[in-house]
Amino acid sequence: MPLDIVTVPCLSDNYAFLAHDPETGTTAVVDVPEAAPILAALGERGWRADIVLLTHHHADHVQGLGALAERFSPRVVGAAADAHRLPPLDAAVREGDTVEIGAERGTVLDVPGHTVGHIAFHFPASRAAFTADSLMALGCGRVFEGTMAQMWDSLTKLAALPPETMIHSGHEYTLANGKFARSVEPGNARLISRIDECEQARAAGRPTVPSELALELETNPFLRPESVEIRDTVGLPDAPAAEVFAAVRTRKDNF
Repeated sequence: MPLDIVTVPCLSDNYAFLAHDPETGTTAVVDVPEAAPILAALGERGWRADIVLLTHHHADHVQGLGALAERFSPRVVGAAADAHRLPPLDAAVREGDTVEIGAERGTVLDVPGHTVGHIAFHFPASRAAFTADSLMALGCGRVFEGTMAQMWDSLTKLAALPPETMIHSGHEYTLANGKFARSVEPGNARLISRIDECEQARAAGRPTVPSELALELETNPFLRPESVEIRDTVGLPDAPAAEVFAAVRTRKDNF
């Protein structure tokens, strides 16, 4: 039975996620930007936080954990490579390790780039990946600690997941990302229609996250280094994909 997943807006533009296994009643919280909206969402559904899955150490993904832990004392899971700068972990995980939410089994993916210790969680039976600030809706995270090559390798890994996978990313950046995407690939008709759809969703107060991986592959410029139009925009018609990605990411940083 697939997980019931709830998108919880936090802070000004962050998202946390509740992932509930209806078979066992177990609930995981993925990232904790702030406690109050997460506690409210749990309370509305009569759920408790049994597990917390942390994707990376940045404050806007972990700073609400203390208040959540006071209420529920969840089991905290995070990257072994980042254990020294994450809140205290009950389970320090690495690439390929299994994570369970009740009866649902997921896999840990190393996705460095935004930070060197960033991880993602993939739950294939639920068609869900929690990618935080690695692969994002119409974008990817800034390369703060890792290298462009690391980020490209991470995005390549995520892009290889089944196309029906829903990408649960960590921020409501989609419209800003769409503006940039349109600047490098203005002839992408599916991108233009997606931007229109996202504008309507935001006007109605709806989140644009999660998004389907198949749609990201069609519209996200950071997954599209083989696009002739993008290559022409960055002036690299014959370069390797990793070099085109780096040029697009650098262009976004200055957009």
